[in-house]
Amino acid sequence: MYALRLNFTSTNNEAEYEALLAGLRMAKKMNVQDIDARVDSKLVASQINESYVASSTSMVKYLATAKECIAEFRSFIIQNTPRSLNQKADILSKLATHAFDYLTKKVLVEVLAERSTDRKEVDAIIEEEEDNWITLIIRCLAEGVWPKDKEEIRALRMKINQYVLEEGVLFKKGYLVPILRCVGPLQANYVIQEIHMGSCGMHIGARSVVAKAIRQGYYWPTMHRDARNVTQKCDSCQVHAPVPRRPKTLITSIMAPCPFYQWGMDILGPLPQAFGKLKFVIVAIDYFTK
Repeated sequence: MYALRLNFTSTNNEAEYEALLAGLRMAKKMNVQDIDARVDSKLVASQINESYVASSTSMVKYLATAKECIAEFRSFIIQNTPRSLNQKADILSKLATHAFDYLTKKVLVEVLAERSTDRKEVDAIIEEEEDNWITLIIRCLAEGVWPKDKEEIRALRMKINQYVLEEGVLFKKGYLVPILRCVGPLQANYVIQEIHMGSCGMHIGARSVVAKAIRQGYYWPTMHRDARNVTQKCDSCQVHAPVPRRPKTLITSIMAPCPFYQWGMDILGPLPQAFGKLKFVIVAIDYFTK
């Protein structure tokens, strides 16, 4: 875990908030736990320290978003620094504004296409209630806790390199596809239901459901089996499925046009001798009725 000091300067309060949020997101990716921020906007520093009250709608949104990001760190300190004492950050901000095309590769500039307060957060609709196949892998990657059974340890070591943990979310690495988000049984069933019979569902087969789930970025080990079970129990698929007209057995041509038109006869035996010294049986079969 690391501590980080961030210096910000900007032309207005909204840009100051944007710079602060970008720095907090970068610090989170670096696994930083302690933040010491210096900003030249007294309004931003006072609102976060709760000395000032946010009145405008935009400031209220920025303040709420900033507090959500700050809550993810162990400690956070923000102070107001005059622009004259924060010359390095001031020079970098002016370079990024006026000389963007002439900056060297050492100066990293991030262009924001939208406000941080306009971003829509997508949360999981269904939360897993019990431990599943993801829990064992997350414990191994995050805490180094391995199962006690030797067979489970051997099986986990063979597949542990295929997974990666990013901010508490488990992903599966692939060769020809991007990393796929791993989901549990309840979330997997929801994904199948949405793809197969949701608002944009086409009641497609199990193989197509699995392919579409992978293209959407989801993965779980029993994808094919779960998709087959769901699609086979779909009432609409059973009602509107094409009815096969082919017979269950192979069709054979009729060798006789009517009963008793052609006969087949054969002798069966020798059998154990019966009364009257009989050893053979004459068998006669009609070709039409058999």
